[in-house]
Amino acid sequence: MAATIKDIAKLAGVSPGTVSRVLANKTGFFSEPTGEKVRAAAAELGYQKNTAAAELVTQQSNVVAAIVNSTKTNFASPIIEGIQAEAHRHDLNVIILYAGDDDSEQQRRALTTVIERPVRSILLLSVDLAAENLALLQNSRIPFCFLSISFDEIQVPYITSDDWQVGYQATQTLLKLGHQNIGLAGVDSDFHTGRQRVAGYRQAMQEAGITIQPKWIQLGNYSYDAGQTAMQAYGADSGLTAIIGGSDMAAVGVLNAARNLGYRVPTDLSILAIDGTEICELVQPALSSISQNFYEMGVAGVQQLCAPGELPQKITPIKLVERDSLQRNS
Repeated sequence: MAATIKDIAKLAGVSPGTVSRVLANKTGFFSEPTGEKVRAAAAELGYQKNTAAAELVTQQSNVVAAIVNSTKTNFASPIIEGIQAEAHRHDLNVIILYAGDDDSEQQRRALTTVIERPVRSILLLSVDLAAENLALLQNSRIPFCFLSISFDEIQVPYITSDDWQVGYQATQTLLKLGHQNIGLAGVDSDFHTGRQRVAGYRQAMQEAGITIQPKWIQLGNYSYDAGQTAMQAYGADSGLTAIIGGSDMAAVGVLNAARNLGYRVPTDLSILAIDGTEICELVQPALSSISQNFYEMGVAGVQQLCAPGELPQKITPIKLVERDSLQRNS
């Protein structure tokens, strides 16, 4: 049988309460020699703390679940870094599950895995839940918050960037450099995030008096392959002088495919990425970006769920980060 706190107390010659305080590192309630004696007894007996049992007693889990969209982009890494840093500050642990790429069954399985276990709260990273899975989440009564995604049609807590502004400011950046024939590559318009970015792009082009050609918007799932496919669809004689990548990964796909088609970046073609993760600096030329503050999203998500108040719908700031992939169109 597994060793218990009572077993440790008997071996160490102290009370079970003292053992509990020592193992919980509640300093100030026991002397250091007593602490050493209890820890030695626990080690001798091979004691392992039963976290699940402790949580059943206290009715308070110390686990935050992060459910991540499995699309092949790299936006999630800095969000998870923010979640982990803030969770550590609150003495919380983080578990990560993947919900597939627009796969309702994988979403359901990830949610069920979390809901059937003692968790304190749930963070959903760019996961657009199917209606039945959203109902499952809401009925669980576990506090939750969406990160890097927003909604118009449902009232749920979320922390994200303004995706309309992302599309609009990306396009404005290129227009101010004298570009008019501007492509938008690798954006998924089936969901709210992509629809908002396309809408912002269209508005900026309309204000500039530019008629968008159908071929200029190449849809995709924000992945590297989506960027490559988009650039191949544009071709070597597209007439475009600038392209907005729907994500950093899509922009890298555009960059590499453009080189294969004979484009020189940025001399022949300017490329602007959306997201601004570290990958922008790992390619040549380094990609200019409309950068989102993903780390802040992760931190704010944990803060909200540690001290819940009114339904949060927070917008985090974006900014232009200029690197080497843009050039004025003369």
